[in-house]
Amino acid sequence: MKKFFDDIKKDIKFKSAGPGKKLTEDTSESSAKADKAQGGCATRSLRHAPSEGAQRAGAAALARVEQRPRPKVHTSQDAIRSQVKRELEAEAAALGDKEKAASAEEGELLAKEVACLSVSGVYFTCPLTGATLTKSEREAHIKEAIFMRFEEDAVEASVMMVHTFNKDREKVKAAVDIISKYVDNICKSPTEEKYRKIQSNKVFQEKVRCVEGSREFLLSLGFTSVMLPVEGQDEEEEFLVLPEQSPDDLELMKERRDRLQRGEPVRAQLDRQPQAYRPSPNAQHFELPPEFYNLTAEELKKEQQQKTELVERNAMLRTKAMREKEEQRERRKYNYTLLRIRLPDGNLLQGTFYAWDRLPVLFQFVRESLVDGWQPFELIAPGSQKLRDSEDVALAECNLVPAALLTLVWDAAVQADIAAAGGKSQSLLKPELLESLQTLS
Repeated sequence: MKKFFDDIKKDIKFKSAGPGKKLTEDTSESSAKADKAQGGCATRSLRHAPSEGAQRAGAAALARVEQRPRPKVHTSQDAIRSQVKRELEAEAAALGDKEKAASAEEGELLAKEVACLSVSGVYFTCPLTGATLTKSEREAHIKEAIFMRFEEDAVEASVMMVHTFNKDREKVKAAVDIISKYVDNICKSPTEEKYRKIQSNKVFQEKVRCVEGSREFLLSLGFTSVMLPVEGQDEEEEFLVLPEQSPDDLELMKERRDRLQRGEPVRAQLDRQPQAYRPSPNAQHFELPPEFYNLTAEELKKEQQQKTELVERNAMLRTKAMREKEEQRERRKYNYTLLRIRLPDGNLLQGTFYAWDRLPVLFQFVRESLVDGWQPFELIAPGSQKLRDSEDVALAECNLVPAALLTLVWDAAVQADIAAAGGKSQSLLKPELLESLQTLS
């Protein structure tokens, strides 16, 4: 029996070694051994022969081995592909982690930069809706607000369109003049049908229709679009036709014509962003956002570096006229200026202005921020330059761009009279500014 199981083990070993090994080889080998043993002792061979049950058990064991799945043998190419796949997945995961970290770091830096700015940006107020807008939002918001006005007053909205949507002022003037001529002819000869009929010919297309809002204005006067035949043409053309008007309608038409002639562009107003600060040694330190400049930040940095090098080389050679000319050229780089006014109590008042705003605009801003804004005062600019309300000079021409710290000085005589009368105010700034008092970083 032991020999029989040894034979079975050998058979299994051969089968697992590969398809080239056949069961017949094991059977032949067993037969050969049996023949060799037969010559020695036949009785002993018979005694060791496997029984029928053992043979069935061996066959079952072989069947189980045959059904067991063999492990997959990987080639060298499979191994390489698997390794490359693992490396790519690891690189992608590392890159994703790196991008997330960089994005978080960029967000933190941006937040720090914004926090360090003296003002977060330049903002505007829509005169139609009162909404606060960035520079990039102005045009689209105003257009939308004007379109919404058609529901309330189509004449006003169309007048706004004519004067706001068209940049070429000469074209606007020409269109307004032609429309005014239409109205004048109708009012002078209200029964003449030819004056109440506007053909969409070449002159109309090139002078009137090309101006946005002109067609809408004519429709608001009562004109309607009608397709009519034209003598000498097979196809009909569009005409704007006005029904015959009553005397009251004609007067109303004249009033609307005058509104068109007096129309002005709708422009977003600069939000001065008034802000009050506590007394601070950092009052003269300014960090401005890119919106204050005509140039990009990179261009400014490069130009500033070149300017510094040039000044170092030619400091002793430039005349006063050359320096003034260069300063004037520098001022043109800025669209806006950020001004701080140090008040007698040490508090600071800050506001944003156009670089070419006039001095009266600045004085008006200060008055509107003070409790006793009626009192006369002067503003002292850097270099002890005295600024007065009566001077109609641009801020840029006073060297107040892109930022400057001014000092407010009350009129001494008026202050003496107020003190003698015992009528001195406890606070200078209005309550709404004091409520939002901040500390300069």
